[in-house]
Amino acid sequence: MFSDLFQISLAAATLASGLVAGVFLTFSDFVMRSLGRAGPAAGIKAMQMINREVYRSLFMVLLMGMAVVSAVLAFAGVVFIGGAAAGWLTAAAVAYLAGVMAVTARANVPMNQRLDREYPDSDPARAVWKTYQRDWTRWNHLRTVASGGAMLCFFAASLTFAAG
Repeated sequence: MFSDLFQISLAAATLASGLVAGVFLTFSDFVMRSLGRAGPAAGIKAMQMINREVYRSLFMVLLMGMAVVSAVLAFAGVVFIGGAAAGWLTAAAVAYLAGVMAVTARANVPMNQRLDREYPDSDPARAVWKTYQRDWTRWNHLRTVASGGAMLCFFAASLTFAAG
């Protein structure tokens, strides 16, 4: 019973971290570039709306939920499972907590808060937008790689756990 539940949890964590990676990838791949091409005022207005709406989204449930899930699975892996699966789960938790959650809290969210205080049509906002777009996207690339890496680690843990 525990084995089945644990395997289902690993599959769900793989899927959820992959979905988070996919959302980050869309921003790194084309959303930020498209907002930049829309012009500063339009890009700022759109990003301000995105930053307000994200708090009421399924994405936020996945983003925050995976922080808890990755820590719980790593703990369970180390305490109850051991072996290679525990190593993969620890790596997944480190990738997710450091590369996604810490970067989000220390880089992307403060930049979002700064942008939210700007009036989109002002000269200072245009200056902020230029650096915001570049820096926010760079940090987002890291979140994309980290959440994708966590997904691969959860998948590897699932395979090694199933192999027994």
